[in-house]
Amino acid sequence: MDVTLAIDAMGGDHGPHVTIPAALAALKRHSEINIVLVGLQDVIERELHARKATVGPRLRIHHASEVVNMDESPQSALKNKKDSSMRVAINLVKSGEAGACVSAGNTGALMATARYVLKTLPGIDRPAIASTMPTADGRTFVLDLGANVDSTPEHLLQFGIMGAMLAAAVDHKDNPSVGLLNIGSEDIKGTEVVKQAAELLRASHLNFYGNVEGNDIYKGTVDVVVCDGFVGNVALKASEGVASLMVAIITQEFKRNWLTMLMGMLVLPVIRAFRRRMDPRSYNGASFLGLKGIVVKSHGSADSFAFGVAIDQAIEEAANGVLQRITAQLLLDAHPQTNEAGTV
Repeated sequence: MDVTLAIDAMGGDHGPHVTIPAALAALKRHSEINIVLVGLQDVIERELHARKATVGPRLRIHHASEVVNMDESPQSALKNKKDSSMRVAINLVKSGEAGACVSAGNTGALMATARYVLKTLPGIDRPAIASTMPTADGRTFVLDLGANVDSTPEHLLQFGIMGAMLAAAVDHKDNPSVGLLNIGSEDIKGTEVVKQAAELLRASHLNFYGNVEGNDIYKGTVDVVVCDGFVGNVALKASEGVASLMVAIITQEFKRNWLTMLMGMLVLPVIRAFRRRMDPRSYNGASFLGLKGIVVKSHGSADSFAFGVAIDQAIEEAANGVLQRITAQLLLDAHPQTNEAGTV
């Protein structure tokens, strides 16, 4: 299946210096994709020329006259920059000219613009941000990671549906397991919102494992972990901090003296393998789920390798019908009705 991607070439801390090399590398990796580079045409052309690349049947430029700044407010971007590279790329998804959009731009502006242009799928109240975290034998999808700081039980059910369908599409899992992040595995623990969400998830057609704790994310206990955006964002940032701390401490210890440096040389292949597995660039690419279109957000400071990971994520979602899967599951799992006591 051919997939056309709209790349916001101007987004991120480094703009075309990262997005264009990543796009060119993706074209070499994937013979079935086409790419539209969206942004200031003269800037994009200069970058392509510097890399001895030209437009052609699989690569074209779509001019956009404005750029959303990384510190710009979502309201300003939405109201004042209707011809920004970010918005034009999303418009291409809406019109069907592209199957997915990838941007490293301002997260708030990207979410606001995507939600305004694409709207949400029927049965979805709020879009959610989903990404992956490493486990001992793979990765776990976690959502929401910051789009919704306060969520109802119904929202958490929707997150579970969207996350499960994302895991099914991207990781090719037939019946991905879903866990609800809580302060304990027992049903009696947690807030009323979490308790009611557990009941809704249990009554759904999802493969609901039950409550999971923070350490279950890294054990790989379930394929998908559901939480509200406040908790999810804290968990994500804490995880990134711990990963950086581990690498820094290991490096410091091996540089302590000549003996530890010698030992470090002996175990260098192990250290390199550890860094590869923990490298946050390998987990770049957050999916904006629940919209009538595929939008993948790259970290703003991503290099070309990391941005390429986000591109690969968008390709997998588009090629494997993540939107169709979510829609079908929503029809299967219409919201369970609750009584006055709030239980199913």
